[in-house]
Amino acid sequence: MTASRRPGLLTDLGAAALALVLVAIATMLGTWQYDAWQAHRDAEARDLTGITPVPLTDVMGSDDRFPAPDLGRPVEVAGEWLDGGFWVDDRELDGEAGYWAVAPLQVGDSAVLVVRGWAAEPDPALLQATGDADLTGWLQAPDGSLVTDADPSDDVFPEIRVADAVQRVDVDLYSAYLVAQEPAEGLRPAELEALPSPSRFTGIRNLLYALEWWVFGAFAAFIWWRWRRDATAPEVAEALDTTEVGQPTPR
Repeated sequence: MTASRRPGLLTDLGAAALALVLVAIATMLGTWQYDAWQAHRDAEARDLTGITPVPLTDVMGSDDRFPAPDLGRPVEVAGEWLDGGFWVDDRELDGEAGYWAVAPLQVGDSAVLVVRGWAAEPDPALLQATGDADLTGWLQAPDGSLVTDADPSDDVFPEIRVADAVQRVDVDLYSAYLVAQEPAEGLRPAELEALPSPSRFTGIRNLLYALEWWVFGAFAAFIWWRWRRDATAPEVAEALDTTEVGQPTPR
């Protein structure tokens, strides 16, 4: 005959309540870890362009590697313009293709490349920069896609690369460049090429913890479902004689 092994009402309700509590706790803790992961990424991708400028030497030295967390930070520099300026091709402004005018500014014993502004066409008169300068610019990392220069003999570069620019000056260059906040006369303000973006590994531990908690919650729900299915599944019960199996039934 067919029978059903239904659990008692209190057992059924208790199991369901326990499963709900475990799923709720796992979901809450997983969400908390996910929010922590997102907070770490937001903190690393913070926009520094509007904060108070600091001297360039407070952020990095002339021999230091580019400080990635300071990408986009406004810094102050004072020095003297050097010969060796150049144009950078394929730089957009408001959707219009154009060029950046770049010149080296000597700061102490080294020099830093400064984007002085944007122009629709490379005009030699706009590239000239002489005398002293005191300016504020946004810190940017040199390009590194290694685009080939179609004509190395001219004053137009495809990118801002320190290795290329150092051949045009007699002093060492910072491993960074600045985009001037105020463009030089005859030029328009250049748009920033890059702002901070988080690394793919930023806060990864929090993300993994979140996944672990959510998997635990799903496992708890599965265990309850499996127990409920087995507890209410019909079974076939064989009617057995009161005598031992294999013995003849008494007449």
